[in-house]
Amino acid sequence: MPSESPLEGKALVKEVCRRIRLARSYWDAHNNAACRGEREKALALYNTLTKEQKDQIPQTLRVWLRYRSEKYFGAHQTQPGNKGRSAKGRKR
Repeated sequence: MPSESPLEGKALVKEVCRRIRLARSYWDAHNNAACRGEREKALALYNTLTKEQKDQIPQTLRVWLRYRSEKYFGAHQTQPGNKGRSAKGRKR
């Protein structure tokens, strides 16, 4: 059972990397809801890191977290569960 103490130092960096990789695996599996949840958790932890700790995160993970996934999961996107541009029920 994991301890309830907050993560610090290398353990925090390792957890951020783990969460980003997990989000990417959900992304690759087209599981957007799970990806969104893990990405939000990873981003919350990432924002607690110092500049030196952020530099310890591999660049490919940082790029995916901050830029590529923002394109698809950013605030400008339609939230999950909303009816977007559906062709159902439209009159022709």
